[in-house]
This record gives sequence, structure tokens and C-alpha cells, in this order.
Amino acid sequence: MVEEVRKKLDDKIKELNSTRVFKKITPKGDLSWYVKWASSLTLIVAMLFTSVNIFPLNLYIANLGFIGWFIVGMLWHDRALIVLNAISFVIYSMGILNFYYGS
Repeated sequence: MVEEVRKKLDDKIKELNSTRVFKKITPKGDLSWYVKWASSLTLIVAMLFTSVNIFPLNLYIANLGFIGWFIVGMLWHDRALIVLNAISFVIYSMGILNFYYGS
């Protein structure tokens, strides 16, 4: 099965007469694309807030980004994204709880 797919791909590359063929893997224009970019921008804003010490708002904003990337991981069935963002969410949530209830 894999050999057949690889052969078909090799035939298509030969037809293009190019040694530099790139195949885009991530989807474009679907729900995951919008959530991915919105979450990325949200995390950039959170990093900017962290750099100017706007605390704990930076943690809340980062958690929104982590939730978004967690959803993208679920949509893509990507365990690495799911685990990374679930753990990040828990760690930042602990930071929020520590801000309000810590010593």
C-alpha cells in the first residue's frame, strides 16, 4: 500500500520535471487554520505582556492560546500538540491560582 502511494507520488514529481517539490501538510482555510492562527497571535500577545510584566493578565491570555492549540491538536489528532498544550494550560493555571491564593 505504502509502496503504491510512494510510486504515484514519484510519478507526479517526474511529470513536473522538478527536483524541488514541496507538499503542504497542514490544511488551509478550514476551522483548524483559523483557530491555529488566532491562538498563535494570542500567545504572541501573552509573551508581549510577559515581557512588560503585565501579570497575571499574561497568564489568562496565554491560557486562551493553549486552549486554542489544544483544540487544533484534537482536530489534527496530534498527540504532541495535545499533551504540550494541556500541560501548559495546567502550569499557567497553577500560576493564576498561586497569584490569588498563594503565600
